[in-house]
Amino acid sequence: MNDLVRQHTALSDSDLEWLHLLVSEWQLLSDLSFADLVLWVPTLDGTRYVSVAQMRPNTGPTSYQDDMVGHLVPRGRRPLLDAALDEGRIVREGDPEWREEVPVRVESIPVRREGRVLGVIARNTNLLTVRTPSRLELTYLQSASDLAQMIAAGTFPFSGEQVDMDSSPRAGDGLVRLDAEGVVQYASPNALSAYHRLGLAADLVGQHLGQITAELAPSRGPVDEALVTLASGYAPREFEVEGNGGVIQLRAIPLKPKGTRIGSLVLLRDVTELRRRERELITKDATIREIHHRVKNNLQTVAALLRLQARRMDSDRGREALNEAVRRVGSIAIVHETLSQNLDERVEFDEIADRVIAMVAEISPGKVTCRRSGRFGILDAEVATPLSMVLTEVLQNALEHAFAQGEQGTVEVSAVRGEARADARLLITVKDDGRGLPEGFDPQRAGNLGLQIVRTLVEGELGGTFDMLPGAERGTKVVLDIPVRSQK
Repeated sequence: MNDLVRQHTALSDSDLEWLHLLVSEWQLLSDLSFADLVLWVPTLDGTRYVSVAQMRPNTGPTSYQDDMVGHLVPRGRRPLLDAALDEGRIVREGDPEWREEVPVRVESIPVRREGRVLGVIARNTNLLTVRTPSRLELTYLQSASDLAQMIAAGTFPFSGEQVDMDSSPRAGDGLVRLDAEGVVQYASPNALSAYHRLGLAADLVGQHLGQITAELAPSRGPVDEALVTLASGYAPREFEVEGNGGVIQLRAIPLKPKGTRIGSLVLLRDVTELRRRERELITKDATIREIHHRVKNNLQTVAALLRLQARRMDSDRGREALNEAVRRVGSIAIVHETLSQNLDERVEFDEIADRVIAMVAEISPGKVTCRRSGRFGILDAEVATPLSMVLTEVLQNALEHAFAQGEQGTVEVSAVRGEARADARLLITVKDDGRGLPEGFDPQRAGNLGLQIVRTLVEGELGGTFDMLPGAERGTKVVLDIPVRSQK
């Protein structure tokens, strides 16, 4: 719609926002009218109309099999559009049109904003299945007529109220029509069933909806009064009430076809099962986070015990082996600590990488600077856990073997994330400017425990590749190429 309006019309950005607000709401008008809606806007030169949006009803057969968006129609071809635009009133005159042997009643509703008519809604009703309407259908049609008059007057949609139509109740979910005092004039079967779920034993018709809602969903203090006001439909609001084990979502729409409120339309839906499933998911998420938190605590306890044991070791080699184990356990604990703070099993690995770098840098025998460039991005836990260990081992190897005691140097970790597609890859490079690799060194055959861990995790668990090469001028470069899933 943005492209069509800006290409063909003279409407301002604020006018376009009003049309977007209308289109976000007009499924309700279509369902209540049992009719298709097409929004026509006059072109910049005023000689034609362009259709910028279309809506089909969920409550009846469509009048348009084809997509009408983008069609251009010259002025004069559809007199009802001309009359509604020029006179600023709803136009219903004329005989039904015949489209593919289907009679269609056409009406035009001017779309007004701040005293100006921006366009016209063509309401097209398929008359092929017309029959004597029921009380439900009569209430639908009367409510649609009231909303159409509000659109023509510029009082609907409600300015500043953006409704999420994916989650908001619809006409078919349940509908209650109130008079100006908030007393129920009509309640659809679905609406009555929803209130029975709250514990209502009688009929809704004749009841004051605000008072009966407050009684069925009791609260304390002034909240009761607020609930009475909300459920009485005095203001456009969306809210939920809970009682008797049931949860109902309500949306109140004041009806002011001639500027004065004559009543309200309340749409409602029973969301008891939906909210129950949401609570189960919240409980499950909390349990998962608690498990990660406890695993992190247990790993930190293990690391503390290993650190104590290392202090009691007389052998330097034994002490260093235990300290390496402490760092390996610590890298895994960092991942579980991050997971304990998330709602899903994915982590922002850049924070983990920085903490691992800081942890390993503490063992530096000299004045070695460690830094990171690039972004790892968000990774699944099944990738983040082994990758944190791999990064720990590679950094630890560089700091222990690339520099002599007291020697200055630099270790840089860079990450390049491939495009977000199914076969995206993460390229990690760890470079140092130290003494370089020994003569004849083969990283694929080296028996060092740390390199064995790296090879096993990268190739076996992560499904990637690992290589260790001489630097361009000096030092060593470790390259890790790991497949990662695209993140949506």
